[in-house]
Amino acid sequence: MEYQVTITERLSRREIVEASSAQKAEECVRRRYSDCDIVLDDTHFAGVDFAVENAWPATLPLWQKPLKPYYKSPDRAFNLLCGDTFELLPKFDFKFDMIFADPPYFLSSGGISVQSGKVVCVDKGDWDKSMSQEEINAFNMRWLSLCREKLKDNGTIWISGTYHNIFSVANSLTQLGYKILNVITWAKTNPPPNISCRYFTYSTEFIIWARKSEKVAHYYNYELMKHINDDKQMTDVWRMPAIAPWEKSCGKHPTQKPLGLLSRIIMASTKPGAWILDPFAGSSTTGIAANLLGRRYLGIEREEEFAAMSKARSIEVNRIEIYGAFRRKIPDIVKAEDTQTDCFACQEPPPIEELPFFG
Repeated sequence: MEYQVTITERLSRREIVEASSAQKAEECVRRRYSDCDIVLDDTHFAGVDFAVENAWPATLPLWQKPLKPYYKSPDRAFNLLCGDTFELLPKFDFKFDMIFADPPYFLSSGGISVQSGKVVCVDKGDWDKSMSQEEINAFNMRWLSLCREKLKDNGTIWISGTYHNIFSVANSLTQLGYKILNVITWAKTNPPPNISCRYFTYSTEFIIWARKSEKVAHYYNYELMKHINDDKQMTDVWRMPAIAPWEKSCGKHPTQKPLGLLSRIIMASTKPGAWILDPFAGSSTTGIAANLLGRRYLGIEREEEFAAMSKARSIEVNRIEIYGAFRRKIPDIVKAEDTQTDCFACQEPPPIEELPFFG
């Protein structure tokens, strides 16, 4: 058994020692200090005392150590960690029903575009700087491997991208044992113009939908998707606008996805009360959509600026008038309400549930 020994002087120190009892742990620490010519019980250390307890969290595996959330909503349905997803994902053991990921597209190389009638630079930040194909492949293999460990056996993952990164993502998924279900083409109804006039206007993004296992069945709400598509089978081409002005009330992330897109994804592949992970949370559109639909969310965001934006959006949508207004502005939710009211909430309110790895 390891023990954690707290030595209280004017400062508090902690030592981790292997010992058979608390008394032996204290004796071990005294010997350590004695070897350094520091005697903890002589007159120079009259105020010293020991508090010995089972070491927490030092003796536990990384995934059992409690994590401090950047923010969690009062009902525990919106949870946010601020930090590097590669460092944080290995630190907890929890299985999610669904993952949505909007990873870097590696497009920030000095290009320009048009926004609101103005020519602007499309560089988004250091996290989106161009990389070699080998580096992109290694990056995608790494985060997709970590995410696969966080999915339930029947869980699914959605990953957005453009031609710059989506082929690497697809290859990584296949190599890691995922089964690709669909590749959605999001055809934007309001794309920015092509100012060079040398190419077709870029107006699409791709969203891969895959399940964790080749042999374990996934959940798909076929009837609801058919209903919101005017009682026709929904195809893999989705025509939707980019984000609307009302979605930017707390600021705008440079790669922010529209709530309508995430709402369709979540309704299609999860049930009420499901836990959803976003390892590259940005401004947490995934979490806002999840909460509008009665699902629960954990986001991980590296940049504190965007973590703060996520927190502000969660606080905003928890206001009942905003919650109702947002739902009325998302066409798929409006259509779904007249056929499957149970796709939003359980018959009984779900219990307040704390993520078990939060301290």
